[in-house]
Amino acid sequence: MTTFAFHHVGLSVGNLDAERRFYRDAFGLTPEQQAEMPRAGVRMAILHGPNGLRIELIERTGSTEQNFADVYDGASVQGYFHFAVQVTDLDTTYDDVLAAGATSVSAPAAAMMLPGLRYAYVKDPEGNLIELLGY
Repeated sequence: MTTFAFHHVGLSVGNLDAERRFYRDAFGLTPEQQAEMPRAGVRMAILHGPNGLRIELIERTGSTEQNFADVYDGASVQGYFHFAVQVTDLDTTYDDVLAAGATSVSAPAAAMMLPGLRYAYVKDPEGNLIELLGY
């Protein structure tokens, strides 16, 4: 039987260089691969962290923004609207990610469905929703 393991999340971005800096500063991710496809108007970079977190950033000429006002607004459109990362210290990570350029969507709070779990939501500099989870 085939087994599955999560590999990466891909984000379409408007400014590859700025988003690469944000994910480096906020999550400690480092470059793994980079590529350019000038005929398609595409530049991309894959960043990774020591615990397996991997993000692919793709910048395409002429792409349009998608911006959700809050977590529930994102759920009003079918398809991708956030990704989640588990962290060891939610409060410190939340503060560090905000200091790196994220915007708060919801401050750390207790999760309703899983006792002992806390969560927070932030937006990266281009408005992509990120959920931070900590026990």
